[in-house]
Amino acid sequence: MKAKNEPGMTLIVKTITRLTVGLILLYGIYIVSHGHLSPGGGFAGGVIIALSFVHLMLAFGKDVALKKLSMSFAGLLESMGAVMFLSIALLGFMGGYFFLNFFSKKGLPFHLFSAGIIPFCNIAICLKVGAGLFAIFVSLVLLYKTDE
Repeated sequence: MKAKNEPGMTLIVKTITRLTVGLILLYGIYIVSHGHLSPGGGFAGGVIIALSFVHLMLAFGKDVALKKLSMSFAGLLESMGAVMFLSIALLGFMGGYFFLNFFSKKGLPFHLFSAGIIPFCNIAICLKVGAGLFAIFVSLVLLYKTDE
């Protein structure tokens, strides 16, 4: 049973969340890191990673999720993603083309690390999307006030 003043949901939901939130986060990291080889990438992985923190917030309340990822740190991650993405684009621009693949000239089949700048772009997009989506959700939660 849940105590009256205890934030979050029931004990069953909290137990399932403790078991699954790490797996959801790991799956999001997998989607980001293999986005150049399979469907997925920075956007999809960023959404999954953000939803792991949203899952924490729904099950345990906003205070627990904000202890794991504060709003100021989410803002920092979002800014880092934008700066990283812009830096990758401008480094390629200095080579002659916008987003020029400056690590390798072409990908090699069956070689994991021959994707050039694509994994770095996926990481930058993941940071931007994941932190931004989490910040939007937290803003919506903080706007909602109950009359208890």
